[in-house]
Amino acid sequence: MNETPESIISHVSIGTHDLDASTAFYDTVLPTVGAQRILEHPGAVAYGRQLPEFWVQTPIDGKPANVGNGSHFAFIADSPAQVDAFFRAALEAGAEPDGDPGPRPAYGAGYYGCFVRDPDGHKIEATYYDLSQL
Repeated sequence: MNETPESIISHVSIGTHDLDASTAFYDTVLPTVGAQRILEHPGAVAYGRQLPEFWVQTPIDGKPANVGNGSHFAFIADSPAQVDAFFRAALEAGAEPDGDPGPRPAYGAGYYGCFVRDPDGHKIEATYYDLSQL
């Protein structure tokens, strides 16, 4: 019997100008939230815990990659300590800070997160939800 994954998103993809630099960044940062490389194709690498949920790739149309205004991608952390580790690893790997780790009551009770900009400028986040407070 097939088990349905808990996520409601199958996958997302982001474009990069430099696949090697971008994958080096995500190889460093995503293990802090339990993710790893799952698949590789020419010009694309997928990360996840079990499934290929987050793809980094050169744009398929051959045009330059760009950052979506208003979009960001959040990775689920198992604890505030994982959010903190994600933030530190991201900064050490070349990210720009865009919101230090901490509680954000305006986002809901039990929410703890951080924001950074990856080497291509994409806004990424690590998020922990204390389910006992929801």
